[in-house]
Formats: sequence, C-alpha cells, structure tokens
Amino acid sequence: MKDLKHLYYLENLLAEANNDLVRQAQEEGRLAVGNVCSLIPEVLLDLPGCFSVRLRAPRTGSMEVGTYYMTSLLCEFCRALVERAMEGGCEFLDCIIAPDACAAMNRAVENMELLKTCNKEKFFITYSDVPMKSDETALKHYVKQMRLRVLEPLNKVYGIDVSDEALQKAVEQYNRISKLIRELGEYRKEEKPRITGYEFHVFCLATYVCPKDLLIPILEDTLKQVKRRRPDEKSPFRARVVLAGSEIDDLDFIKLIEENGAMVVADRHCFGSFPGREEIQLNDQEDMLTQICRHYMTTGQCPRYMNTDKINERKDYVDKLAKEYKADGIIYEQMKFCDYWGYERMAASYIMEHEYGYPVLSVDRPYVVGTSGQLRTRVQAFVEGLEIKEIHRR
Repeated sequence: MKDLKHLYYLENLLAEANNDLVRQAQEEGRLAVGNVCSLIPEVLLDLPGCFSVRLRAPRTGSMEVGTYYMTSLLCEFCRALVERAMEGGCEFLDCIIAPDACAAMNRAVENMELLKTCNKEKFFITYSDVPMKSDETALKHYVKQMRLRVLEPLNKVYGIDVSDEALQKAVEQYNRISKLIRELGEYRKEEKPRITGYEFHVFCLATYVCPKDLLIPILEDTLKQVKRRRPDEKSPFRARVVLAGSEIDDLDFIKLIEENGAMVVADRHCFGSFPGREEIQLNDQEDMLTQICRHYMTTGQCPRYMNTDKINERKDYVDKLAKEYKADGIIYEQMKFCDYWGYERMAASYIMEHEYGYPVLSVDRPYVVGTSGQLRTRVQAFVEGLEIKEIHRR
C-alpha cells in the first residue's frame, strides 16, 4: 500500500514527550497538563487554555536511576518515567494530575514531586482517589474527587475556566477526535484492511500525547487518504488478533507482532481506541462533570474495577471486539510487575480460551520491547498455531 502522508511525521513526533505540537501549543499560551492514567478523565485536562499530555518515556535506555528510587520489582513504565523526569523530561509540564490508582504509579509520581523534577514557579501535582467499583456511590465520590483534585486546582492556580460551558467545549473536541479515530479504525474490519494495526496505533497514540486541536487536521486528511487507498492484492498478514492489556506506548511492540504475521485489528489497552476513544453522550438530566465521570466509569475497562459485573464485562467486551473485527485469536499482555493486569491477564487468558473458545497468547513484557527474540518467537508460534487450527477447521 502507498505510505500514509503523515505517518513518518507522527513517528518522529512520538520520539519525544516534549514534541513539536506540544511546544506549539505552549507558545500559544496554553498549559501542558501531565496525566499518567486513563482513570483521570482526559477531557477535564483539555479545557480551554490547557491540553492533556499522557506521560510516557520514549527513547528509554538505562533505568538505573529510576530503579534506585523504586526498586527492580516495580513496573518498568513507572521506573522509566522517574528516570526521564530526573533527566529533565518533565520540565515542560505545568502540572501533573495523578490518580491513586496503583502503588507503583503513586510512588513514581511521588518521587517526581519530592525530587523536584520540574522547577516552574506554579507547577503542582495533585493526587485523586478513583473508584474500584462502578455504582452510584462510587460515582458521587469520583465526581467529588475530580472537582477537588482536578478542576479546583486548575482554576485556583492558573485561572482555567471550569464552568459547564467550558466542559462542554472540551467534550465537543474530545468527541470530534474520538469520531475521527474510530472512523479510521473501522477500516481494520475489512478483509483486506486499508490501514494496518501499526499505522493506526501511531495515529491513536498521538491523540493521547499531543494537543487534540492541532491533530484534527492531520486526522481528517489521513481519513481522506485511507478512503482512497488501495490495499495490497495479497495481504502480508496470516492472522487477525485483538490486543488486550495494559499500557502500550511502544510503537515497536505492535510492529513486532505485525512483522510476524498477526495484524492487530482491535486495540483494548490503555493507549488504545477501546474504550479510550468512545464518544461521550450528553444529556439534560445531570451536570457536565457528573456526565463526564459517569462516562469514564461505565465505559472503563481497567482491572482496577473489581466488582463482579465489571469483571465479567471485561471478558464480554473483548469477546465482542473479537467477533466485530473478525479476529482469529487474542493476545493478552501486561507490563512486568503490574499487579492489576497480572491477575487480569492470568484469569482472562484462561477464561477466553476455555469458556469463550479463542486461541490466546499470554505474555508479560518489558516497557521497551525493541527486537525481543523471545517475544518474536512466541508470536511466530502463535500465528502458526492459528494457521494450523484454520486448516483443521476446513
């Protein structure tokens, strides 16, 4: 297939946290609000006058300093963030909004604060308590926390407008970017897809780490290109898979999977489009903040939600994606030492195979995959197994 016009630009853009679009927005006078987890409603950080930046650590090499402060038994993503912050990688941020989600991330952000990794005069970090259940009591607490720990600090420290009108503008922008990403992802359903999982991941990942308004023209142009794009006569892929799991901001991980014959047709992970790019449906019965929090709580698929309904919902959600995107199998992945996804991957891998009937590859992985020979071998073996199963089915 012909190369997509903006792909190379975005690949280079994603090589830096403080990228060209982030700098452009700050030169326009907007605030860069750091976020470390999808449990903080992203739309609250995209109010007029500011923009959200999901923290990641591109170009990660050694993590010796991060390991010194956090030990080698905590997830590499968190250690990489501390390492990069100590190198000055967070100096561009105006604040960090963190949830009390997992011990490793709490410790990472706490170290970033105690070590004074950002010296801006008004820089601040806040921590929010977020739900572990999805019910009305949890929603009330969620709304209160988002008001106290997100909206009020942004308003008091920087004068950001947090009115319902401002929230609605942020929702409209969020919905626009989500609609574009979902429309782009629909082409993965085709028998001969006009966009690969890797290409889609590049565009989707950019929406988490760059000002959304500056990406909209790029996504609109890309959607037009994909509509006109002619797929290869012979697909380079031998299988179709749903990729489900924890944080994935490493472009090489998706590339490795697809280089070994498995196209990632659906992305249910923390930087993916499911459920992270689902439009927020508004109503006239509740205030804007409650509606936003309800959306994130009800659509959220994080294993931190531990009530039985949510646990069952996560399996049904992946099953629905596999059917809708005609997947031959499922890859469950987790960052090494991730407590929540460790339990989820173990249980879900067994359940999706033995109760739902899908072939499943279950892996734990380092933050930076690179050219991991072990992972490459496992993906190759999984794809060969899917092919053999298809031959027997016929």
